[in-house]
Amino acid sequence: MNRLLFSSVAYRPLRARMLAVGGLEPGEVETSCFPDGERYQRILSDVVDRDVVLLGGTISESDTLEIFDLASGLVEEGARTLTLLMPYFGHATMERAVKPGEVVTAKTRARLISAIPLAPGGNRLFLVDVHTEGLPYYFEGPLRPHHVYAKPLVLSVVRRLASGRETVLACTDAGRAKWVESLANDLGMHASFVFKRREDDGSTHVTAMSAHVRDRHVVLYDDMIRTGGSLIGAAEAYRAAGAASLSAVATHGLLPEGALEKLQRTGLFDAIVVTDSHPRALELAEKGLQVESLAPLLVDVARSRHPA
Repeated sequence: MNRLLFSSVAYRPLRARMLAVGGLEPGEVETSCFPDGERYQRILSDVVDRDVVLLGGTISESDTLEIFDLASGLVEEGARTLTLLMPYFGHATMERAVKPGEVVTAKTRARLISAIPLAPGGNRLFLVDVHTEGLPYYFEGPLRPHHVYAKPLVLSVVRRLASGRETVLACTDAGRAKWVESLANDLGMHASFVFKRREDDGSTHVTAMSAHVRDRHVVLYDDMIRTGGSLIGAAEAYRAAGAASLSAVATHGLLPEGALEKLQRTGLFDAIVVTDSHPRALELAEKGLQVESLAPLLVDVARSRHPA
């Protein structure tokens, strides 16, 4: 019997893509809001003794609570196992404390997700390309977190963007150098990264570059594009070093209002490609953002067996 796939409201488009891949059954939920903003959820599918999958991301505080409430309800309604798919786990800004007294929101949200009631057959969590490798360790208790790499999809996208051109795979700063080097080795490409210096006012500028890029196509990879400032800074440095053309690839495209337009206005990028890990990406697809779906990868993960 196939697993039942539920999702938060924001992730219904990705859920539809996963169902189209096949191997999962749709789980249905009635959702609405009361006049005061309180959320109403009713699980319509029979989940008793079923393996259920819940798709959603912590894209806002409201969405985080929606996932927590629905997951708790699925277990309480009799689900045998619970698989949580979180293509995007936010709070990258506050994933560690820098100043005394700072609250590490990534850790407190992980504790919240860890408090979901335990299904008889166990709960497990899959996170995609997290910003910090140690983030899965923030989750507590019997919940089993797993880090899923979107590497196969990223490799496919970079090969397409290279399209026979001599290409260098690069990143926006040295912090992602090992990840980009691993991708470049699989692709048989040279890897590059830039060194940045952060000024007292919070701004950054490039101080050095690690590879020769003159007359080559440069594909810039990062796990996440938010406002695009770091991406633009790195792209300008590669252009100044003689790069013939540039593209950008990221797993997570947050791109708040105006961010994509800012990137496009620079004229630096032949293409900007992200996955549908964050619902914002699909909203921007009609504005020139290229979106690759994680659906096949997530279906494989969802259908994998729970450990005994």
